Amino acid sequence: MAMKIRLARGGSKKRPFYRIVAADSRMPRDGRFIEKLGTYNPLLPKDSEERVKMNMERVQYWLDHGAQPTDRIARMLEAAGVREKADRSNPKKGAPGKKAQERAEEKAAKAAEAAEATE
Repeated sequence: MAMKIRLARGGSKKRPFYRIVAADSRMPRDGRFIEKLGTYNPLLPKDSEERVKMNMERVQYWLDHGAQPTDRIARMLEAAGVREKADRSNPKKGAPGKKAQERAEEKAAKAAEAAEATE
């Protein structure tokens, strides 16, 4: 059975509240889960201790038994110091778009012409 540690959404419309659960990866997001491991309330300030609560012993148990955390849970575990920080590299996301590259080339060309004219 492929296990995941993931978020299960609760709360009303526009007021999200999440349970951190260990679930079979084939189950729906808010469906059946094996065990509740903690809570996450994104409406609280980031420095609040109540924002993310996890039972670290049980989380470690599931990680030792092969459960894979989702991206968001992995980041929470990194912040808690349970997992080592993974390298995230998306070089295309930081690159400027086509029009911005064209503007930069035009600006560089004008600067080169101005430099030649002053010499």
